Amino acid sequence: MTGVRAGPPHRDRVGYLRGAPPPGWARLVPVVLLAAVCVATAVSSEPLDIGFVLGAVPPLAVLANGPVATAVLGALTLLVLSMPVFNLDAPGSTDMLTVAFVAVLSVLLSFIRSRRDAQLVTERAVARAAQRAVMPPLPDRVGTVRCTGLYRAAQRGTLVGGDFFDVRAGPFGVRAVMGDVQGHGLSAVATVASLLGAFREAVLDEPDPESVAARLDRRLAVDADGDPHAELFATAVLLDFSADARSVRLMACGQPGPFLLRDGRAVELEVEPCMPLGLGLAELGTPDVSAVRLQPGDRLFLASDGVFEARDAEGVFYPLAERLTRFADGDPADLAGRVWTDLLRHSPDVQDDVTMLVLTPAPPEERDGGP
Repeated sequence: MTGVRAGPPHRDRVGYLRGAPPPGWARLVPVVLLAAVCVATAVSSEPLDIGFVLGAVPPLAVLANGPVATAVLGALTLLVLSMPVFNLDAPGSTDMLTVAFVAVLSVLLSFIRSRRDAQLVTERAVARAAQRAVMPPLPDRVGTVRCTGLYRAAQRGTLVGGDFFDVRAGPFGVRAVMGDVQGHGLSAVATVASLLGAFREAVLDEPDPESVAARLDRRLAVDADGDPHAELFATAVLLDFSADARSVRLMACGQPGPFLLRDGRAVELEVEPCMPLGLGLAELGTPDVSAVRLQPGDRLFLASDGVFEARDAEGVFYPLAERLTRFADGDPADLAGRVWTDLLRHSPDVQDDVTMLVLTPAPPEERDGGP
C-alpha cells in the first residue's frame, strides 16, 4: 500500500497562465505562421497583400521562445518581407521599419520573460521543498500499520493548506493524527507546521493520546499568546495503536471519529467529542478516550470536513458512509483515490481542503518482522 499525496492531475496541474512553462507546441506557432505565409505567396500567381500577418511572428515568438530564437525569427520575417521571390506586394520602407521595431522590442521582452521564468521556476522549487518539509510524503508502512493518505489543498498550486495528517512510530507505539486548523490555504501553513512539529515531538515523549492532545493544545495556546486578536484553534482526531496493532485508542477533538471498514461494511465509530485544540483542552480535566478492538482486515478511514461537507449542485451532502460501503471490498491502497474520484463526480468544484487517511493494521505474519 502506497502513501499518496497526489491524485487526479487536473487539480494539481498549473496552467501556462498561472506560471507553468509554455507547452512545446507554442514554440512552433510563429514558425508555422511564417512558413504558411511563404507557402501561400509561393503558390499564388498574383502578389498577396498579407505581409502584415508577418508582423505577428516576433510577438508570438516571445510567448515561448528565448531571445536568440526570437531574434532569429524576427530576422527571417524581415528577410521574407524584403525578398521579391515571395511576391508580398512590395511592402514599403515604413512597413519594414515597423516590423523591425516590433522584432527588436520582442527580443527585449523575450529576454525579460526568460529571466522572470527562470526566477519563477526557482521560487516554485523552493516553495515545494518547504511545503514538503512540513508535510513529507507518507510512508506506506509505519511500524505495524499500513498507511495511505490523500491531500488536496484548496489553494491551487500549493501542497499544504489548512488540513494536516501524520503517522509516526515512537517508544509508546504508532500514533496518527489528522486535523483541520482554522482557515485554509497558505495563511494556515504556519499553524499546520507548528502542530505537526509538536505532534512529532509528543510521539517520542508522551505515554498516551491524552498527553499528546494536551501538548498540541498548549502549542496553539503559546502561538496565540500575546496577540489579543489571535483565535488559533484546530480540530483533530488522534489515534494510538497498541504494540501489536490489535487495538486502537481514539480521541476526537472537535471532529468526527473515523469509519471502521469491516466485512464489507463501513461504520462510523462513536467517539465522545472533546474540545477543539487551542481552546483550553487541559483546563477541562481528563478528556474522553475510546478504545476499539481491531480484527485482521480492518481498515480505519478518516476524512476532513472537505469531504463531509462537499455538496452537489442541489445542495446534497456527499454520502460518505454509503460510498465507503460500496468501496469497502476493494484494495485499501486505492480507497482514498476512489473516494476522491467519486467526490469530484458529486461536487466537481471542491472549495475546501480535502484530506483522507486510510490506516490498516498489518497482517499477523507481518507483525512479527515479515515484509
